[in-house]
Order: sequence, then structure tokens, then C-alpha cells
Amino acid sequence: MLQRLPIHFRPNPRKIIMQYFLLLDEERIKRIIDRILFLTEDDAVQGLARVYTEYSARHKNFEKILLDHFNLVKKHIDPDKSITETKKLLVGAYFSKEYSIQAAALFNPSIVPHPEQVVKEAGDTRVIFSFRATGESHISSIVFREGILKAKGGIEIIDDSLYSTLPFSKTLLESDPDNIDYELGESNYDIEFSRDDALSERTIFPSGPRERNGIEDVRFVKFTEEGKEDVYYGTYTAYDGRRILSQLIETKDFIHLSIRVLHGKAVRDKGMALFPQKVNGEYVMISRIDGENLYIMRSKDIYHWESAELLRVPQFTWEFVQIGNCGSPIKTEQGWLLMTHAVGPFRGYVISAILLDIDDPSKVIAVLPEPLIQPEAEEKEGYVPNVVYSCGAMLHHQILYIPYAISDSASGIATINIDDLLASLVKT
Repeated sequence: MLQRLPIHFRPNPRKIIMQYFLLLDEERIKRIIDRILFLTEDDAVQGLARVYTEYSARHKNFEKILLDHFNLVKKHIDPDKSITETKKLLVGAYFSKEYSIQAAALFNPSIVPHPEQVVKEAGDTRVIFSFRATGESHISSIVFREGILKAKGGIEIIDDSLYSTLPFSKTLLESDPDNIDYELGESNYDIEFSRDDALSERTIFPSGPRERNGIEDVRFVKFTEEGKEDVYYGTYTAYDGRRILSQLIETKDFIHLSIRVLHGKAVRDKGMALFPQKVNGEYVMISRIDGENLYIMRSKDIYHWESAELLRVPQFTWEFVQIGNCGSPIKTEQGWLLMTHAVGPFRGYVISAILLDIDDPSKVIAVLPEPLIQPEAEEKEGYVPNVVYSCGAMLHHQILYIPYAISDSASGIATINIDDLLASLVKT
């Protein structure tokens, strides 16, 4: 019934971004700059040549980024001092560093239709996979891959780029001058990538103060509303090293993205998943506000969630520890199919499913009485053993495609006929 495809997404330590090398000691910064400026022009040319030989082929827009980093420290240089372009670039190199965004893991994937449906064969659908990429110091970011779901079944994965890029612009949302929360204001921002950047190059790296230690487990969904342009929302967990915070990404093209903090008493814990459309005129979200049980939330305002209603508690032995969602519910003729995750003995994670009433999704009308996906022998080992987990599946020509994480290390894809899955559910 369930099939695992021979496709795996594994962490690639070659996927690196070029970052500003931050030093907090201003006197030390000045000493480094003085050493560079003291070089003869010939020595500077030779030093810069070595930098280009070793690093320039590893990054797009290499020279521009070096100059950007020079501009971040030029305030420590006498404004009357003349500096050659070579030494500017060399200063920029000394205040640059590489960060391997996938050095540790590539996991917790979701899948959505691509906003640009350019395909070769009728019935094919171009898709976007999102992943949680984890690198040095276990800092997580969001990265993407592209694929094509074939009309006759199967997936064609589009080649991964050698490069990784950061947004070229970031705009902070203006705070209310009468009620300024600087940290909150800096956590609400817009970013923009270059249209020349392939999707697999774009990296959403932690930027706001409330996510400085990671952007985790984004659950993207294509949201449709009559009379309006489709929009993609992605709920994710921001982590600052001590606290978790639920935030929301909004985009129409995966080039311009808005990041906003979610508010309200019901915005607690991890794993919030938005329905792909309004139900009875309201936004609806699946959550787990107590870390143990499934809840459903409704709101007129997508950024504000005040109340939550208990949806389901653990019932089966393999979910006694906790249950949660595996991404946004999927609309079917029989109801809203919600893929779930559950934790049982030895902190083992499995993936299962429940069915919600189409008109009143607070009603669970059927459940899968067994796990749909559980770790096979070769999937048990990884950064966190005994875990399978997904942040979103997609239905295509009656086949449900479920990208899933393998022990918090890599990712695979499983498929199942939707009619077979629905037939396996037991009415409550």
C-alpha cells in the first residue's frame, strides 16, 4: 500500500553561505584593518589574488559581498584616508566567513505546488520542497528544492545548484511609535531574493532576534480564497536559544517574503498548521498548545489566535507520549485528511492520519488505527534516532506524496493511493 521512493535528500556540507564575520571588540577591528592598510599595494594584490583563487568560485556575487562587508567596518577608518579598491576588497575578506548551512542535517520537509507551473507534459505539476537545514552550532535555516510530480506517477527532482544565497534586501516593519517593542519590530520583516537565484540557492537564514538560534520546521501551504490571488503561508518555530516563538512566512512567489510574529493566548508550543482555505469564513489552524494533544483554532485575523479547542488526545499505544500534526490538512471528498505524528516507547516517532469533518473540522470522523510510516531498520539511525516526521504532504492525481524526515538527518518520500488510505481509516 505505502511505497517508499528511491529518492533521498541528504545534507550537503558544500552548501555554504558567505556571512559577515562579526567581532565585538572595536579596538581589535581597528588593529586588523590597520594591518591590512599597512601592506604595500603589491602585497595587497597578492593577498587578494589568493582569496579569489580559494573562495570566489564558491559564491555568487562574491565581489559585491566583500564590498558590503567592507562597508560594515569602514566607520573604523579615518574618512580622510585614501584606500584602494584592492584593499577595500581585502578588508572585506578578513571580515567574511563561510557557514555550511547543511553540515549537520536536511530534514522535516514540506511540499507545495510551485507558483509558476511551467511543465513539459500535460498533467505534470511543478512543486517546491522546503527543508530545515542545520549547520554549525545547530542553527537551522530554510532551504528549497524543486521537482515535478509526473502525471503517470513518480517524481523528477530538479538538479540542486552548487550555490547558496541570502536575500539581497531586508526591510524591518515599522513599530508603533506609541508602543515600541524593538525586539518584536525586528522580528517582523520582509526579505527579497534576486530573480536570478535558483530556488535551490535561496536560503532563509535566522534574521530576527527571536530566531537567532534557528528557524525550525516550516509548514508551507498554498492558501486559496475566492476572488483573491493565491498566497503561500508557512508557519514555523523561531528559537532564540531559550524560548520558542511561532511565526509566519507569507509569499506569492518565493522571491518576496514577509515574516511576521503570531500573537494571542493560543500561540504556544510548536507545530501550527494552517488549513489551505477559510472554513465558515474563518482561518483555521491545527496546533498542539500543551505539547501533548491536538487542538484546533479559529480566527478572523491570521496573525492573532486567542482560543483553542481540544481536538484529540493520544489513544493508541504508539502515541501515548504525544501527538501532533504533519502539516496542513488536505481536502478530500470524504473530509479533511490530517497527517499526524505520534510519539511512543523509546521516543519513537511515527506518522499516521485522521479525518476531520469537511464543514466542522473540530469533529474527528475517522482515524487510522496504526502507523502509516514508521522507521525501517536503515532509517533508525541519525542525529535523533527512531524518528520519521513530515511538515506537509500533497495530493496529486489520487496519489498522496509524503516527504518525510529520517531520524532528523536526511529526508525521503513515500506515496500512497488516497483511496486506499481513506479506506483504511476507521470511523469514530
